Amino acid sequence: MDDIKDMDIIKNIRTVEWLKSELLSSLAYLYEILIMDEDDNKKEISEVISNIILLSLLMGKRVGLSYEDVFNNLQNRIKLNIQKEHNIEKWYGDLSELLKFMELLVE
Repeated sequence: MDDIKDMDIIKNIRTVEWLKSELLSSLAYLYEILIMDEDDNKKEISEVISNIILLSLLMGKRVGLSYEDVFNNLQNRIKLNIQKEHNIEKWYGDLSELLKFMELLVE
């Protein structure tokens, strides 16, 4: 019985390490895309950012967080940054827009 539990722990550790590697690779690729001077790379940027979000959620799950916990923490972080008048919010209103979008997803 302990062997099965040990195998699960080892598998989980390897999965977390693999996810970290994938996350770093995706982030590096995002930097590459952003320095390219191409007008038609929005689809590729969207795909990479979506992958980074996906990998982050999966890693959170592997370290013991529920998707709901991550989502709630994200909403709280957005609200806190709105309250603190983060520059992105002051300049563009992006955080308020994101919060409204997330609230629509919950409905």
